Amino acid sequence: MRSTNAITIHRPEDLSGPLRAAWHRAMDESPEYANPFLSPEFALGVGRFRPGARVAVLHQEGEAVGFLPYERNALGVGRAIGLGLSDCQALVHRPGVGWDTREVLAACGLSVLEFDHLVEEQRPFAPYVTGTFASPVLDLKPAEGDYPAWLRATYPGQAKTTLKKERRLGRNVGEFRFVYDERDPRVLRTLMRWKSAQYRRTGRMDRFSKPWIVALVDHLFHVREDHFTGILSVVYAGDRPVAAHFGPRSRSVLAAWFTAYDPEFAYYSPGLMMHLRMAYAAGRDGVTLMDMGRGEKEYKDWLKTRELRVAEGFATRPHPVAAAHRMWRRPVRGLRNTVLAHPALRDPADRLLRTAGGLRTSVVSRTSVVSRTRGTDSGTR
Repeated sequence: MRSTNAITIHRPEDLSGPLRAAWHRAMDESPEYANPFLSPEFALGVGRFRPGARVAVLHQEGEAVGFLPYERNALGVGRAIGLGLSDCQALVHRPGVGWDTREVLAACGLSVLEFDHLVEEQRPFAPYVTGTFASPVLDLKPAEGDYPAWLRATYPGQAKTTLKKERRLGRNVGEFRFVYDERDPRVLRTLMRWKSAQYRRTGRMDRFSKPWIVALVDHLFHVREDHFTGILSVVYAGDRPVAAHFGPRSRSVLAAWFTAYDPEFAYYSPGLMMHLRMAYAAGRDGVTLMDMGRGEKEYKDWLKTRELRVAEGFATRPHPVAAAHRMWRRPVRGLRNTVLAHPALRDPADRLLRTAGGLRTSVVSRTSVVSRTRGTDSGTR
């Protein structure tokens, strides 16, 4: 394995055309790095809204052969770029390239680098891994025939019920139709409103309460490049959106990212409809893998054809800040992972979060009513 002999640091927006081309080449040469979250376009998008975003470029004999996108704070604490949003993280490199992790951290000015969806191939990071987790994926190929025929052949256990619900939705609400690559930004806004309400309803952190995440998703929606394209897919009943998904695709990988639906139509299982329709359409569009991301969900068990492994952990070099950060963050991650790994703990925790979310929603609703009776439009704040 060849070691690097120089490391340079760049802001994502300052990467030259040849450096981006070298990054794309590294993605193309290794299937592990085909995920759109590993593209320079994603790093550039995050860099527009996160001032600490950087890219370490590894060189061999003057040639750029590796790329590590990350975020750095003022204390030298680093995190994989888009941590908490990105479902795939790595030092993207050409085959046969090796590196010393502590040398990379030193070049980046980092005492610690936190990751939570690191691809399994990253051997120099192995000593710093604190846990590995399943990440379900769905292998795709161009479908022959129409959607009902594909569904019956691929998911015979789901086909009859799903097709029946699609017909019923069409009769009761409006003509059923699916758009794989919707370009109307108003529907993207609808999706974000649905998802925000879902986060609050289930007691989760509302990502779309953060303006920079809203701005990032808006930006990525308009990116149309070979290694990264923002895909908005929508299930309609007539002209009414029922369910929607937004996620990026590369040449060969579609990442399942944000999915939500109108709760009024929950009876029709619109989320499952969405993922099945997406799988069929993406396969016909040249996608060979749909990555559903780390995390246990019933629909992922239904859809997956296999699982990848992703890792979380903290790459460190000797430094007091690194020790303090690890002591603070590791117990939090450990507790969360313990709860998620055991149904006897996970299910009560999920019910508790939903109850808390319902109470919070109820309080917000009552506060809104009181505000309106007092002549205050709380929605304008």
